[in-house]
Amino acid sequence: MNTILRVIGGAAVLGAAGLAAFVFVPVQRTVAVTDLPADWKAPEGAGEYVMYAGDCMACHTAEGGEPFAGGRAIHSPMGTIWSTNITPDPETGIGGYTLDEFRAAMIDGIRADGAHLYPAMPYENYRLMTEEDIRALYQYFMEDVAPVNNAVEATALSFPFNMRFGIRAWNWLALAHEAGPSAATGDAAFDRGAYLVQGAGHCAACHSPRTTFMAQDGLTESDENYLTGGEVAGWHAPALRGEGSAPHVWAVEEMAAYLSTGRNAHSAANGEMGLVVRDSLQHLTDEDNLAIATYLKAMDGEPGTPTVAEAATTTETMLTEATDLDLGARLYMDNCSACHFVDGKGAAEIFPELANNSIVTAPQIGGLANVILHGAELPSTEHRPMKLKMQGYADRLSDDEVAALMTFLRQAWGNDAPPVAASEIGAFRAPAH
Repeated sequence: MNTILRVIGGAAVLGAAGLAAFVFVPVQRTVAVTDLPADWKAPEGAGEYVMYAGDCMACHTAEGGEPFAGGRAIHSPMGTIWSTNITPDPETGIGGYTLDEFRAAMIDGIRADGAHLYPAMPYENYRLMTEEDIRALYQYFMEDVAPVNNAVEATALSFPFNMRFGIRAWNWLALAHEAGPSAATGDAAFDRGAYLVQGAGHCAACHSPRTTFMAQDGLTESDENYLTGGEVAGWHAPALRGEGSAPHVWAVEEMAAYLSTGRNAHSAANGEMGLVVRDSLQHLTDEDNLAIATYLKAMDGEPGTPTVAEAATTTETMLTEATDLDLGARLYMDNCSACHFVDGKGAAEIFPELANNSIVTAPQIGGLANVILHGAELPSTEHRPMKLKMQGYADRLSDDEVAALMTFLRQAWGNDAPPVAASEIGAFRAPAH
């Protein structure tokens, strides 16, 4: 952690001479990477589509606030970062940004005034977008979004994180790749999926681990740790590649259904992923969600095959025949089995499977604890308009009982995750941000 503080804060790592160099050397903005004419205009609707693909609304809209007017709290290891107003308001938004300044913010993390953006803005990933999409997005915000005069709370991190110029050192490490999308393979669906996942969709921002310096550890499939799992606000962001991952176990169509509706025969989107479905993925075309699923399925070659554990049948038999159930099993029968059933398979597109469920078996217990304590809600989408909600049990179950239930879920039906202690539950009693 001390290393992270030094690098991101900019103090001590650079030394006096190096620090001065970073302060006084002008920032460098990436220029356009294609030869589009200066008067190029995006097709109608293209910019709005890029906005949905980039999930801009989720971060830049406060709960109950005007779209894109900022003010949403983004919790990071450095402290709370307040999202900016990206409406074209000239006083409090980005109305004064030129195209070059907008591009610099998107792919270099540099504001119009030359200050460095905190990497809560996923410019590591947006750096892989095409010039056409960046211009279309600029056109959308400047011409189609209503300006909102909203001065958001200024981000005020403690020392050394408040020293934005230190991010230049961080960018040396994090922005090693050139601007522009990865090279095409010739497979249209795979290439489109790769572009959406790597660039606008910035999936690695959550689903890749972080390096010692808090940079994303993997931005394309050529990187060893790319999409091997991460953590977001105490929730586990599961691996999207490798044996046992959902894209390898599920059919392409099942993965695409999960992306566009937040549900399929196996699972349901909760936490941050629920917001991604609500504000981004449901607005993409069926072809693009299939392309994403195709890419995730195929990037490592032949997918793995699911295995059926004998323990799944053992758990079902125990729940239906045993007369001396332990506390966790009894709590499951009393509170959960009516929806998720004794076989743990739930009901397709309504109640998710609990066997081999990434939230249930995650190394971080925050996701499962939050669902049990505070409930969960599936968003209404165009293809699945019914909004589904699971109640929370914070008022009904004690910490001992929640821990016992979680331990049962993490070890039933072939799941193999460590037990949970009652002392770990209190931290999740307050609803997650």
